[in-house]
Amino acid sequence: MKLHLAMTASLIGFLSTATLRAEPVHAVFEGRSTIYRWTLDRIDPNLPTDWSSYEFLVLELRASSSQRFELGLLTPNGMITKRIHPLANAWIRASVPLRFYRQPPGDGSDLAATMNQPRNSYWINIEQGGHGPINIVNGIAVIMYDPVVRSTLDIRSVNLAKEDPGDAVLDPKPLIDEFGQYIQADWPGKAKSLDDLKKAWTDEETELRKEGPLPGRCQYGGFLNTKARATGFFHVEQIDGRWWFVCPEGHRFFSSGSNGIGTASGTRSRGREELFTSIPAPVTNAPPGRAGGADTGRGGRGGRGGAGFGGGAQTSFYTANLQRRYGDDWRPKWADLTVRRLDAWGMNTVSGQALTNTQPRKPYVMFIRGWQVGQSIMGMPDVYAEDFARRVDETAAQQLAPVKDDPYLIGYFIGNEPPWPGREGQLVDMLLAGPDSNIKKELQTWLQAGDTPERRKEFVLRAFEKYLTTIVAATKKHDPNHLNLGIRFGGRPPEDVIRLAKIFDVYSHNIYRYAPDPKYLDKLYELTGRPILIGEFHIGAPGRGLAAGLVQARDQKERGVAYRYYVENAAAHPAVIGTHWFQWIDQPSTGRMDGENYNIGMVDVTDRPYAEMVEAMQETHKRLLAVHSGTEPPVSRMPEGSAPVD
Repeated sequence: MKLHLAMTASLIGFLSTATLRAEPVHAVFEGRSTIYRWTLDRIDPNLPTDWSSYEFLVLELRASSSQRFELGLLTPNGMITKRIHPLANAWIRASVPLRFYRQPPGDGSDLAATMNQPRNSYWINIEQGGHGPINIVNGIAVIMYDPVVRSTLDIRSVNLAKEDPGDAVLDPKPLIDEFGQYIQADWPGKAKSLDDLKKAWTDEETELRKEGPLPGRCQYGGFLNTKARATGFFHVEQIDGRWWFVCPEGHRFFSSGSNGIGTASGTRSRGREELFTSIPAPVTNAPPGRAGGADTGRGGRGGRGGAGFGGGAQTSFYTANLQRRYGDDWRPKWADLTVRRLDAWGMNTVSGQALTNTQPRKPYVMFIRGWQVGQSIMGMPDVYAEDFARRVDETAAQQLAPVKDDPYLIGYFIGNEPPWPGREGQLVDMLLAGPDSNIKKELQTWLQAGDTPERRKEFVLRAFEKYLTTIVAATKKHDPNHLNLGIRFGGRPPEDVIRLAKIFDVYSHNIYRYAPDPKYLDKLYELTGRPILIGEFHIGAPGRGLAAGLVQARDQKERGVAYRYYVENAAAHPAVIGTHWFQWIDQPSTGRMDGENYNIGMVDVTDRPYAEMVEAMQETHKRLLAVHSGTEPPVSRMPEGSAPVD
């Protein structure tokens, strides 16, 4: 996702050499935007200006919050920046790979896999800030754009290294308690004991029994007092100039969902044992082949569950807390409570495998994976391989045959956030430099008529179109009953890429803003002619040792305000037929597999809902029929402290 980094004000600080070596540098971030610049001679006269032979910039730093900041290198060609996500309130050593400054992002199956880079004591996002030569570096800079809370940064050491000295948490005590909570922060309701948690869990179940499901919904979550064509499966229909999902019984249906509804939220523990007070024992009641029932499902932003939750490569404190809550037979009890939560909150769509076959059932969306068998570059497989169509057909048959008659399946996605749109030239370079393949032969033949940026882009688009037509034909062959929800695109793909998505039944796009731009939604609809599903969005808040996510709110109350603003303003558009929140569970403070550690859950690591979010969801979901029908306007209040994003 791309953030619009508009700087409205700046504060420039300079440090003496003696200050940096003798005591920490202290930077304060507040207001709209703050930047500190330090020339190398003021940092350390012994630092060279030619960094081309070094591989790591090594900093010792401490940040007061997990809010992201930009770490910039000042060069004659301008400033190159990369986004640092620190752990909060702990001295760390951050060994920052300089290759991220020298060269563009590399190969990855989707945007997150390409842009998020995990490290041991922080993580880094390399999507923005440019790249270029670092044979002349005149200084460094730290920048924080639009902080939602006042934040400070201390730096006490700056060095260069040719080999990785490793990242480390330099404080001598662990950062994570037995429940998976961040020790170096406090907040209202933080669990101090198991008794605290048991009381909160009991109180929630009592409240859910009082509330019951949101009224006026059919068994599928459609609006009970509406009528459209009933087909026995979900379909899309335009009614009075507005698009809707229609449930199998023929009721209008606006898809309010959450991604990653599952029983695990894993973080890497092996090699980082000192960060944890204790590491949970391996979980019980795990289905075969999936330790701990790992399904934090994000179709591509990472989030895949790892084997061995509890003492293995990945540890899930969330799963351990489910065991504490329900005992050894925790899985069916968790599923029952989760369905009751969804009903009470007005959410009618789940994404993730953990609830697809439970009773009572909920409508769900699924991902079909495996199109990229064999080598692929930037998610583009060899679509000219002799066996490509056969492999696609086998994948579609294997994954769709078990569900093709299931009325609760809304539809399926075939991909997530391809990283190559806008980088077609780089994709061609990688293909040419890669091993021999049919797609490489096709490319070489194509370029014989001229190697220009335009022809390179045309080749990639032709390959992508072949990719899509092959997959769509196979999926419709093996499942004619359900909707092809397409690829969840990310960022701002070029129009000619979006135009190819008209082959799908629904156009899906992950849009991280305070609300989707109506003019952009108009453009998407103009290009595709398809109803629009927002496959991902979220708003986070800094705190609890967690970062604020791609779109930031000041606190939990404003996070609830932000949910209402986003969903209602999206639903007001006549082409939008659903909004799916990313994600169900907070990410771990110590980061998921790619480092992300966002406060974006509807529930926290101790399986307690955010009350402010729940209240906001209930109020908005009660109004969705009227808002999407155009009879009531969406809410107009934006969250306090909101800043422009793109």
